[in-house]
Amino acid sequence: MKKDAILSKFRAEKVIALIRADSPDGLLDCARALAAGGLTSIELTMTTPGAIRMLEKASAELPDFLFGLGTVLDAETARAGILAGARFVVTPGVRFDVIETCKRYSVPIFCGAFTPTEIINVWEAGADAAKIFPAEFFGPAYIKSLKGPLPHIEMVPTGGVNEHNVGDFLKAGAYAAAAGSSLVEAKAFKERNWAAITAKAKAFVAAVAAVKG
Repeated sequence: MKKDAILSKFRAEKVIALIRADSPDGLLDCARALAAGGLTSIELTMTTPGAIRMLEKASAELPDFLFGLGTVLDAETARAGILAGARFVVTPGVRFDVIETCKRYSVPIFCGAFTPTEIINVWEAGADAAKIFPAEFFGPAYIKSLKGPLPHIEMVPTGGVNEHNVGDFLKAGAYAAAAGSSLVEAKAFKERNWAAITAKAKAFVAAVAAVKG
């Protein structure tokens, strides 16, 4: 899938699952559970042991699902993830070398930023969106304030996003949002309760639909 198509998919679905998996099979089953609920992208964090190998297996088995690599801190990790099949890359903070690597491979990059200066800098460096992290401290109102002077910059709030406030983040101007434990609860993942994860995905999809409607 080309970069433009991936970005369009994010724009349409609006929600990216953020997880730390414990096995390739768990990652695959979680992806299937999310897809059953209407969501087709996962950011697998580098804090997951063996994340790149896990990503490679999952990407090969579910080529239509968007697996990305998150918590990427350097260009070497970004390149390894991309070669393993990552469809997008996410950083927790400003990492210009990661942006440059993703541009070279034509892979979407959401670069962590928080202040207006950081957001402008990562956008001008070529990030496809600024990952506003941690978003829970100022909430949707912060996104709305930022979009006033920076309407041209795409923003992806991460941290504290749930099915009850995702609509508020989107109405405030967010391009998409990433949700972690509020979407893939640790207990549900550990117990392999995929039905619960599908139900959560459906709740997020309904919240997005309400905003679009």
